[in-house]
Amino acid sequence: MLTETDLENALLGPVLSDRDCGDCTICCTVLTVDTPDFGKPGGTPCVHLASHGCSIHAMRPHICRTWFCAWRRVASLPDEARPDRSGILVSLDFVREPRNCFEGVSIMVRMAPDSKAIDNDMAGAILDRLCDQLVPVWFTDGSRKMLMHPDADVASLVISGEAAPAHLRDEVAAWRERYAVFTPGNQDSPSP
Repeated sequence: MLTETDLENALLGPVLSDRDCGDCTICCTVLTVDTPDFGKPGGTPCVHLASHGCSIHAMRPHICRTWFCAWRRVASLPDEARPDRSGILVSLDFVREPRNCFEGVSIMVRMAPDSKAIDNDMAGAILDRLCDQLVPVWFTDGSRKMLMHPDADVASLVISGEAAPAHLRDEVAAWRERYAVFTPGNQDSPSP
């Protein structure tokens, strides 16, 4: 069974040695954390977040030591895509009880409050670099969540099980094969 870290490495790549968080602490506020050693609700600053960053950095929880946003892993994302610069946090998302096959393991593009990423087209630039493989990509502005990849017509066919037209047959078949694990009754882990 693959771990979340294995999936992050397989789908996003390893942590890049030439990128560090610097002053960015967006993950410390935006993300929901629900682990045995630490928890916090999404959209709420971590209790350990201080004006200079993490007040317990040297002894922070395991999740904080091992989790990295996609900007730290995806070389094709530009420097301007660092979450504190772009207003967008990109990560691999794991949903315990997905509503459809595209929610189980996916890339989540989260807009931070007051982000200008849509106006300055940083959201589009980030999405363009992420929507190129067999990994679902979701976008949320905090009020709604939208599937950005695969396209709506492909997603609809994958979910419905309907026969795909000839021009979409291979793409729909590939998505169905990769994400069949998230259909009811299948308990195996997805392969990257």
